[in-house]
Amino acid sequence: MRKSLLLVAAAALALGAGPALAKKQLVIVVKGLDNPFFEAINQGCQKWNSENASSEYECFYTGPASTSDEAGEAQIVQDMLGKADTAAIAISPSNAKLIAQTIKTANPSVPVMTLDADLAAEDAALRKTYLGTDNYLMGFKIGEYIKKGKPNGGTICTIEGNTGADNILRRAQGMRDALTGQKGLAALKGEGGWTEVPGCPVFTNDDGAKGVQAMTDILAANPKLDAFGIMGGWPLFGAPQPYRDLFGPYKEKIASNEFVIGAADTIGDEVAIAGEGLVTALVGQRPFEMGYKAPSVMIDLIEGKPVEDPVFTGLDECTKDTVATCIQK
Repeated sequence: MRKSLLLVAAAALALGAGPALAKKQLVIVVKGLDNPFFEAINQGCQKWNSENASSEYECFYTGPASTSDEAGEAQIVQDMLGKADTAAIAISPSNAKLIAQTIKTANPSVPVMTLDADLAAEDAALRKTYLGTDNYLMGFKIGEYIKKGKPNGGTICTIEGNTGADNILRRAQGMRDALTGQKGLAALKGEGGWTEVPGCPVFTNDDGAKGVQAMTDILAANPKLDAFGIMGGWPLFGAPQPYRDLFGPYKEKIASNEFVIGAADTIGDEVAIAGEGLVTALVGQRPFEMGYKAPSVMIDLIEGKPVEDPVFTGLDECTKDTVATCIQK
C-alpha cells in the first residue's frame, strides 16, 4: 500500500501536480497605501500580473499604511531587499535622503530603480533608472497655466507634500521657474511680479484634508491672494467635498482668472472638479502606466538589457474646456 502511494505521488509530481514554485518578486514600494494615486500604480502592477501569469516573476506591491510614515517606508525597503525572493525593487521615495541611506546600508545585489519619485541627483548612482513623471516639466506646466491666467504676477501660495520628497520639490522649482523666467529660486519675492505669501510653501504630508485646511487658513490671512500652486492633487482627490465647499464661492473669479489655481494630477474627483470650473488647470501623471511598465523594466535590468534613464511616462493637461478628452486612453 505504501509503495502504491509513493508511486502515485511520484506520478503526480511528474505531471506537474506538485506544489508550485514560489515566483521571484518584482517589488514596488510606494510612499503609502492610503493614497489613490498609488492604488492606480497597484492596478497597473496587477494588470501586468494578469497578463503574465506564466512568468517566473510576479509584481508585488507594498508600502506603509500612511504616506506620512517615512521611517515605515524605509523599513519596508530594507526588509524587501533582505528577502531571498526579491529579484528587483522599484521605490517611490517619500524621503529621498532616507531611502538613499537605506539603500547604501542594505548594499543590495539586485537591481534598484525609482518609480514616481526619484532620489536626489547626488544619489542617483544608487539606482539603475527612474520611471515616472518628468516632475520639473510638470511643475513648469502648472506655472505656465498660472502665468497665463495672471500675466502680470501677483501673490501665490505653494502647497507641497513631504519636505523630503524629491518629485514634489522638483515640481515646485519648475513652477517658480515658469512664473519668473529665472532658474533656481527657492522662494518668490517679487521676481516676475510674483510673491509667495508668509507661511508658504505649506507642507501637508500628502494629506488632502490638511491641504484644504491649510488653504482655508492662507485665504483667511491673505484675502487678496491671487493664486495657488498645488504640487500634488491631495486636496482635490483626498478631500473633494471640502475642496468644493472652499472654492465654490470662487467659481466666477476662477472663470475670469481673477483667481488662479494650478494643480497636479488628474485622478479621483479631480477631472470632475475641473469640469465644474473650480480649478484653472490640472497637469496629470500616468500612475497606472508606471505600475504596468515597472515590472518589464525591472526584468530588463535583471537580464542586463539596456534601459534608458530616465523613462518618462508623459503628462495629461486638463482645463474646464478639455475634460472630455484630456486623459490619455
